[in-house]
Amino acid sequence: MFMKNVKELQVEGKVVLCRCDFNVPIKGGVIRDDNRIVAALPTIKELISKGAKLVLMSHLGKIKHKEAPEVVAEQKAKNNMEPVAARLAELLEGVKVSFCPATRGEELKAAVASLNNGEVLVVQNTRYEKGESKNDPELSKEWASLADAFVMDAFGSAHRAHASTYGIPSILKEEGKQVALGYLVEKEVVSLSKVVNVEERPFVAILGGFKVSDKIKVINALVEKCDKIIIGGAMAYTFMKALGGEIGESPCEVDQLDYAKRMYESGKILLPVDTVCANDFDNPTEVREVPSNAIPAGFEGLDIGPKTREIYVAEIAKAKTVFWNGPMGVFEKEAYQAGTIAVCKACADLKGQAFTVIGGGDSAAACKQFGFKDEFSHVSTGGGASLEMIENNGHLPGIDVIGE
Repeated sequence: MFMKNVKELQVEGKVVLCRCDFNVPIKGGVIRDDNRIVAALPTIKELISKGAKLVLMSHLGKIKHKEAPEVVAEQKAKNNMEPVAARLAELLEGVKVSFCPATRGEELKAAVASLNNGEVLVVQNTRYEKGESKNDPELSKEWASLADAFVMDAFGSAHRAHASTYGIPSILKEEGKQVALGYLVEKEVVSLSKVVNVEERPFVAILGGFKVSDKIKVINALVEKCDKIIIGGAMAYTFMKALGGEIGESPCEVDQLDYAKRMYESGKILLPVDTVCANDFDNPTEVREVPSNAIPAGFEGLDIGPKTREIYVAEIAKAKTVFWNGPMGVFEKEAYQAGTIAVCKACADLKGQAFTVIGGGDSAAACKQFGFKDEFSHVSTGGGASLEMIENNGHLPGIDVIGE
């Protein structure tokens, strides 16, 4: 499938609607982490340099429109896009950046009409509109009517067929207008395609996190593609229980036991052989290293043990392609960081010898926290989107819609 990238667009004097991912943590009107805003700058600067009249759209946080009106108003106030516009104005020195508090109607239309070439307008949070997540055709039509071209640069939202990610480009394409991928999304597609269509083997996937049920589709896809799947995190205890192990007070999804056993029988899954467990999550009086299928009553598994670390590191060392999603333990607490650090380091040691990808989420936070972020070939900006891209064999609605 051919997809234009932002560099190929002819947009001087044209209104370009760019869907970004500005879903950043904000507390009391202050942005706590502007990484996602900074990540969008190459695409934004490219469009400014081309003389586009640039309209930026993004969602921010969650707004539950079914709640009482006062709750919705509170959520809107909390997830106001204005601080994002202010931060962009600082980052784009010398560029006029304005903010439109409206999401549709005459106020938005007038704000777009007032733009000069090379100027930027940040629109209020797309989720202020309840039709956004439903891909409402009227809302899509209204937003599309503002634009001469569309750029998709929100990988973290590409798995959602919403009005701003799918509705707008669908309409503009039908009208014969230009649609393209931004640099951020293009980099994601190129990198994750190497995991979807694996060329370099052995291919090792590392899956952690809490629930097996959250990862069923990706496990199904990876069992077909991988040479080995390394399992860590709380989800490992469901596998242990399925194989007849004693897991103490560790979390277990009883409804996934048959599935876990079936997947283990594929012969591709590696499970922990030992576990770091404690007799209390918050205030333990005893922390032990025990066989992972013999966790005593009153104890909960919280990290992979030293023997498992050794086995997993040796397996990762053989790999030519690695995909990692989900930590090995409760890495936020120092006592249970060793497993996640060992995996981080093992992947980092492959730099220049293998293609290593982190599928966003907690794994990305961990590799940043432990200083390994720059050692990976690619750190995805979208946890859910990267998993769905693997599940769907390289397809996501917000990206496929750009293709010709």
